[in-house]
Amino acid sequence: MKQFVVVGLGRFGSSVARALGEKGQQVIAVDKDEDLVHDIMEHVTKAVCLDATDEKAVKAVGLNHADVVICAIGTNVESSILVTLLFKEQGVPVIVCKAVSGAHKRVLEKIGADKVVLPEKDMGERIANTLISSSNNVVEHIGMSGDSSVIEIMPPEEFIGKALRDLDIRTKYELNVIAIKSKEKGEGEEEINMNPQAADVVKEGDTLFVFGENKKIEALKNKK
Repeated sequence: MKQFVVVGLGRFGSSVARALGEKGQQVIAVDKDEDLVHDIMEHVTKAVCLDATDEKAVKAVGLNHADVVICAIGTNVESSILVTLLFKEQGVPVIVCKAVSGAHKRVLEKIGADKVVLPEKDMGERIANTLISSSNNVVEHIGMSGDSSVIEIMPPEEFIGKALRDLDIRTKYELNVIAIKSKEKGEGEEEINMNPQAADVVKEGDTLFVFGENKKIEALKNKK
């Protein structure tokens, strides 16, 4: 199981922390505000009151050993940047940041944030789903209206080298493959087939965009 650290427990950060906690993940929630830390305690693995820009304090608690850090600091742009830099320098594998403007987003990306979001209503839960999904074969999970979603998923091994008609995903899983992303054009370059045909073959390194009911998606997600 991955260890998640959420820094900043405002509306967005607490939403992410609670959603991760509800899904059984190991979550350490961090903020300088004692009241915010107290409010989240029952919903996470551990809640800590400290200044996450303080390297000594971060190391003392062991936050630098996290698998994923979510920097959800609100309007204090300087602190957001400092926290991102600190955890980047400590070698945290994945850093996800909240930005408050396009310029802030660009700066965070420049200094090494792996994913930067400009939050919208209910975005906290969506990001939590994305982070949890990345622990297996799902690249991204986007909730749609009702009980349906679109996921970007790495295909199971048995899918590799087979045409869509042979996989028959629509019949077996009651799901639709709406696009295939490939890296055929060279390292770092991607090509997206937005109109996949029955004869298209799933290749190693491809990801599939799949649409359907959440319960059907879960069956595909759990397939190794």
